Amino acid sequence: MPKMKSHSGAKKRFKRTSSGKWLHRKAGLRHLLTPMSAKRGRTLRTAKVEEKNSAEGRVLKKYLPYE
Repeated sequence: MPKMKSHSGAKKRFKRTSSGKWLHRKAGLRHLLTPMSAKRGRTLRTAKVEEKNSAEGRVLKKYLPYE
């Protein structure tokens, strides 16, 4: 059986931690930042961690089989 291909978009956006969780940046910090409150900007700067057994974590496992 041939090797599975990793999803190239997910490869660029998600990173696996040593405990098996998924790390990714939050959306919304590219443009239209002037009307945004400073508190919202600070919270968007921190990386988000997805649990490995959440619904999104199970999808990522399929997208990135070798990560």
